[in-house]
Amino acid sequence: MRLELSRAPVVSGKEDEFEEWMAAVNDRYGEHEEALSNERQVFEATFKHEEADGRLWIYHVSLMGTNGGVLDESLQMSADHGAYSRRVKAPGWEEMTPKFMLTPNHIGAIMTHWAKTGSID
Repeated sequence: MRLELSRAPVVSGKEDEFEEWMAAVNDRYGEHEEALSNERQVFEATFKHEEADGRLWIYHVSLMGTNGGVLDESLQMSADHGAYSRRVKAPGWEEMTPKFMLTPNHIGAIMTHWAKTGSID
């Protein structure tokens, strides 16, 4: 599996659209299951951080299969998500280097299976 922590600044003037984007992601939660499976995403979370100077940053945590993580824009939710991303955040990501991840063995086994297959079967 691959664990990522990434960050990118929100484009100046797009702060309200960032909030709209996150509301859309949360409001359409039920549409994510297929994308998570196709992308071999085990877990994703997005955080917002405002720096002391007022600049807004997106932090994104993702756990996925080694070959997973490519946004499947053939799905409407993912296409909308990608469009928001291209409008709202600065291009690219600053990547942090993971050093440690802890999970109980029985949960880790399920996560590893999902990351490989996109299924719990």
